[in-house]
Amino acid sequence: MFRCTSGRALTDSPLSFNHKRLRLCLIIWMLLAPAFLIAQDDETDWRDDRYWFTIQANFIRQQQPSFYAKYSGPNSFDANAEHATSRVETLYTGFRVTQNLEFLFDLESAGGSGLSNALGIAGFPNLDVVRNPSLSENPYVARVMLHYTLPLSKEMVESARSPLGLAGHVPARRLEFRLGKLSTVDFFDLNSVGSDSHLQFMNWAVDNNGAYDYAADTRGYTYGLVIEYYDKWGAIRYGEMLMPTVANGLVLDWDIARAGGQNLEFEFHPQLLKHRQTVVRALSYLNRANMGSYNEAILQDQDGQVATPDITLSRRQGRVKYGFGLNAEQELTDNLRVFGRLGWNNGATESFAYTEIDSTEEFGGDLRGKWWKRPRDKIGAAFVANEISPAHREYLALGGLGFLLGDGGLTYSPEKIFETYYTAHVWRGLSIAGDYQHIADPGYNAVRGPADVASIRLHFEDGITSFKKQ
Repeated sequence: MFRCTSGRALTDSPLSFNHKRLRLCLIIWMLLAPAFLIAQDDETDWRDDRYWFTIQANFIRQQQPSFYAKYSGPNSFDANAEHATSRVETLYTGFRVTQNLEFLFDLESAGGSGLSNALGIAGFPNLDVVRNPSLSENPYVARVMLHYTLPLSKEMVESARSPLGLAGHVPARRLEFRLGKLSTVDFFDLNSVGSDSHLQFMNWAVDNNGAYDYAADTRGYTYGLVIEYYDKWGAIRYGEMLMPTVANGLVLDWDIARAGGQNLEFEFHPQLLKHRQTVVRALSYLNRANMGSYNEAILQDQDGQVATPDITLSRRQGRVKYGFGLNAEQELTDNLRVFGRLGWNNGATESFAYTEIDSTEEFGGDLRGKWWKRPRDKIGAAFVANEISPAHREYLALGGLGFLLGDGGLTYSPEKIFETYYTAHVWRGLSIAGDYQHIADPGYNAVRGPADVASIRLHFEDGITSFKKQ
């Protein structure tokens, strides 16, 4: 008979740890725990916010003129003029089983393509593109998870409802548990100024910390457990995620004793400016997977074992990549905000799940259109500089290929990107945006580029998010 005993779950040695038992324990605990909750003083009826059913569609058309390139390789950003269109459609659904337990389920379809098949630029200009063009465009399950809130105080505060959290009021001090299929960056490295490719910036080194090689399959999703503690001063969150079996792969490794991604983030809300919101997030992560080593791949080339270095030939199970990130946002006026990110990883093992960036610095901001009588419009601008480690540079210079980069050689220079956008609200959930990106030294190559990318984005969202009594 199955028994969910805390002593067994917490004291077993790592080699005998029963992870299936732990997952089942968490599910049973989330289902039964409402019977033991602190009573909550909430004048609202939680059943008013019981359902969520919305759709979103995002279409991005990008084009670029030809640019100078001294040489090109298999994974280069194409120097010839080209254009590409991507699309992402998502159905978001949610149901509050009890006041504190939610079931969330999202279906998604992604299609079209990115410029140069999303190759050749570490900070690629379209976060929506699928990095493997051979994948089917048929709908797939993007998210399916249980979300449980454990109240630690009677005081309730307002909460913005979303597809990831249905409650309009939550305990001021609480624990939140999430278990299932999700995206790591649904919860880590968030930034209200620069995280949403559907309404804000499009570049994936602007919307996310480029040095954060977070656990994900090629579509950007994984399975995992996220635990968050919220208090008035901020939050602490921890996540354990599955890693892909190969770099940029679709298959995940379910053996968490040998592979996985661990994530820890501290979030603080200091009062730097009176009556203005400040948020600072400090992130660390550690990935274990069947990853290659840049130095070993270079040694294989120098020893004459291969004609050019190949990172895939140096892969070994259990290798580690770790990194850190700092993320901040500051409200300056009712309409003006600024934000920034810093990121670094050890750069010794291959870039595996997100993009080929080992360190990054970013700064930007946005402005609402109230000044020109368009209060729902927004304009934004950001600058980001990306770098790679010395071993990573040498590997690419010798002709090695990563899963995104590979010009057949390298004249190294940091990759520098400027992006600006204007999003105009049209009607209800319909908006249209224009975007421009200037990319200097694409793929860290000083003898290629600069590349200029112009974009038009059409975004629509609508649906049913509550059934409030009249």
